Amino acid sequence: MSQKKLTTVGMRALGKTELKTELDNLKEELQQLRTSQVTGGVQSKLAKIKTVRKQIARILTIMTDKQKRAVAQQYAGKKLIPLDLRPKLTRAKRRALTKKELSIKTKKQMKKDKNRPRLTCVYKP
Repeated sequence: MSQKKLTTVGMRALGKTELKTELDNLKEELQQLRTSQVTGGVQSKLAKIKTVRKQIARILTIMTDKQKRAVAQQYAGKKLIPLDLRPKLTRAKRRALTKKELSIKTKKQMKKDKNRPRLTCVYKP
């Protein structure tokens, strides 16, 4: 169905409806290739199944990437963002205190720091 192979850069330039129509065309082509595989088609057609599947995956990846970028742009600068847009990190790092929380001191600690200044030792050989 598709005469020329679209590159990833070319696909990113396309709109949502154009990607959807290209996806539908590729799915139809894959269906035809699969039926020819069952009926014992030509070897060149059977080899094309892999490339068509890869093109379908490429289009779906670009569509989800575009959607995620649009949502990320919508939530840019806001305090709370969806879980799938947050950095993954590790469980421990996600639960660790922030820099601001680490820098906060209690009243008792501030009094200690004020009344007992830090001792500096000078080493003389």
